[in-house]
Amino acid sequence: MVRIGRVVGKVVLSRCHAAMTGATYKIVIPLTLEDLGSDRLGEVEDVVAYDELAAGLDTLVAISEGREAAQPFHPEEKPVDAYIAALLDSVLVEPVEVVTKRLPIIH
Repeated sequence: MVRIGRVVGKVVLSRCHAAMTGATYKIVIPLTLEDLGSDRLGEVEDVVAYDELAAGLDTLVAISEGREAAQPFHPEEKPVDAYIAALLDSVLVEPVEVVTKRLPIIH
């Protein structure tokens, strides 16, 4: 699963698994569609995500979760549950009514 979230903090480790060196961990709050249309943060549980892209505080990111989070490292195995897959410059949110009016009608 891929979700959009906002980076709200970082995790500092004193030790980590050898396969996990070279990156950092960020605290990401996943955002709903309503959250994306406003400046508020999501009200869901935060996620700790593996970050090789150097996402900064307050950055919008795409996070991959679950089994898919480990796929970028294949065939190497990394024990990750969430991975920052992209840094997002902006996200455009349009009402469903506007989008459906632009879709062609197929008979």
